[in-house]
Amino acid sequence: MQEMSLIPPTASLVKYDNPLLVSSNTDRRSKVRTPKTSQHATVAVMGSGGPVPSPPKGKMPPAESQKDQKTEEILNSILPPREWSESGQLWVQSVSSTPATRLDVINLQEQLDTRLQQRQARETGICPVRRELYSQCFDEMIRQITIECAERGLLLLRVRDEIRMTIAAYQTLYESSVAFGMRKSLMSEQGKTDMEQTIESLNGEQNDLEKQVMELKSKCDAVEKRESEKRQVEEKKHQEEIQALKKTNQQLKAQLEGIIAPQKK
Repeated sequence: MQEMSLIPPTASLVKYDNPLLVSSNTDRRSKVRTPKTSQHATVAVMGSGGPVPSPPKGKMPPAESQKDQKTEEILNSILPPREWSESGQLWVQSVSSTPATRLDVINLQEQLDTRLQQRQARETGICPVRRELYSQCFDEMIRQITIECAERGLLLLRVRDEIRMTIAAYQTLYESSVAFGMRKSLMSEQGKTDMEQTIESLNGEQNDLEKQVMELKSKCDAVEKRESEKRQVEEKKHQEEIQALKKTNQQLKAQLEGIIAPQKK
């Protein structure tokens, strides 16, 4: 059975029987003293003036009775009864085992269209409201088919569970992809901030290095200019020394020739 809720369930496209009162506060207090055979004596239809004994069921052939009982068990396994508590009383509402007619199918289609319009379900894209209503419509179709043929109903149940599992997998994948995208976006924003800081720091270093390059170029130009002037001075001095040596050499040569010439005569 579904988990008990304190609020009566909302209207569904699935056809249910009238809710039955199974217990109240007084029944719970006297549950220990009450025999098991009398626990179902207070079953009543919700909406009446008070608990009324359930009417006796008509006698049916054993084969038909077993078939109906098996169908009800299958329906309860496919669509578990709903339970809720109201004013200290426990109510149970089982899915209807009444076969559906062609008019019921037409009414189901009209109710689906009406509720889609009333709840303003989106026609395209992801819409939880549209998904919920179509899921209820599919459950009602499974109920109708199960009453006619239990095997087809169980097969449709497998199809329904597979569809729900696939949708849940896609939903998990979507949520994980959204979370992954958010993480990547935050990481990119953080990386962008770090990169901007790195670029700013590198720009500052570049400016400092450019200043150092300009200073070194100025020093290099100054050194080259100074060395060039020094080299010119040294070359001029060297040329003067060479000229002086040449002049001295010429003088010595002339003196030597003057000494040697008389001796030859």
